[in-house]
Amino acid sequence: MPLTDITDIEDIKLLVNTFYSKVQEDEFIGPIFNEKIMNRWPDHLEKMYRFWQTILLEVHSYSGSPFPPHKHLPVEKEHFDRWMEIFIVTVDTLFAGPIADEAKYRAKNMADMFHYKIEYFRNEGSRN
Repeated sequence: MPLTDITDIEDIKLLVNTFYSKVQEDEFIGPIFNEKIMNRWPDHLEKMYRFWQTILLEVHSYSGSPFPPHKHLPVEKEHFDRWMEIFIVTVDTLFAGPIADEAKYRAKNMADMFHYKIEYFRNEGSRN
């Protein structure tokens, strides 16, 4: 059966649930996520549904600032690369179309921005 595009909240939930189940099991980035989120995965997933629904479907259900909770994570470029690798494989396995492509584009921009900002905060902190 050919893949379809991301069109509604059920598609967003499928993407988010599939992606984060792979993240939790990943030997490289899983421990970082699991240590930070611990038993709050249901809350995190709910937040991610709203986040991606807002970005991809223009249903404004997310409000907040996504960066601050990530500011002090012990992550490097390789962690973001692995996150992107899992995200792209997940999207490409489940969906095909312009919104799926937009999801990968937005994820890449976010990973790059988060990496840059984390490095910036680290460097600022080491100067004080």
